[in-house]
Amino acid sequence: MSAPKIRNFASLRNIGSLSNVSSLKRSTRFLPVVPSVVLLVLFLLAPVVWSFVSSFTDVSLSGKSARNPVWVGLDNYARMIGDPSFPASVWLTVVFVAASAVVGQNILGLGLALLMSRAGRAISAVAGIAVVSAWILPEIVAAFAAYAYFNRDGTLNQLLAAIGLEGTDWLYSFPMTAIILANLWRGTAFSMLVYRAALAAVPRDISEAALMDGAGSWQRLAFITLPVIRSSIATNLMLITLQTLAVFTLIWIMTAGGPANASTTLPVLAYQEAFKFGDIGYGTAVASVIIVIGSVFGIAYVRLLRQERP
Repeated sequence: MSAPKIRNFASLRNIGSLSNVSSLKRSTRFLPVVPSVVLLVLFLLAPVVWSFVSSFTDVSLSGKSARNPVWVGLDNYARMIGDPSFPASVWLTVVFVAASAVVGQNILGLGLALLMSRAGRAISAVAGIAVVSAWILPEIVAAFAAYAYFNRDGTLNQLLAAIGLEGTDWLYSFPMTAIILANLWRGTAFSMLVYRAALAAVPRDISEAALMDGAGSWQRLAFITLPVIRSSIATNLMLITLQTLAVFTLIWIMTAGGPANASTTLPVLAYQEAFKFGDIGYGTAVASVIIVIGSVFGIAYVRLLRQERP
């Protein structure tokens, strides 16, 4: 009777050892991502937390509040609601994001991708290089190029003068129009690349079958192409919306939020309050609103993508 008991005990020990080994493997498989998590916490999560905490204080760039900030609670947010420049900046941000990203970059990028998918290889390559060249430029270089184009003595007015038309100071008379067009010029390439990859994945046999059944180009686009690439459309909308919401350098170089705050979006307002006027607490409160808006957009698009999964 003792021998079977010994064998059973040994079997139990082996099972316990295998369980410990499997637990150890499950624990160690996360080790390769630990450095990435640490970097994200230090350089992404920590600044966001600091921004939220600072928005409840009167911290400033100089003076007594720079060393010993005082907790003021919701005072910065109450001041924000009563500040007439804040709702104006919210409205300008909505116009800028909707016109240059949700409508402009999305539709123009899809249109370019459709044209390039039907054009010859040489034309497609030339058009791709022309569009992508603006996207790969450093943002500050693209901003100065856009400023030189829309300036009173810039390229656009010189082109208009060459055909007998009178130009204007676009950055003064139509600042939002100028920065929206500049952002379209710079950001459309991203949408174009996303949609070119998506269009390449559309099954040709479905389009050919629809063509044989008499479907026109617009019908194939509306009932075949767009439904097939709807996940790519949602992903592209999420990415370009968040990117456009955070645009600062382009606007600051071109107009600095002017004239008379006519192009002051929320990122520009946050920078002005925090670094131009030295009120870090109020500036980070505005920045916190931007983070919340971006989070709402991100959550909405992620839920949309989950609903579209089969």
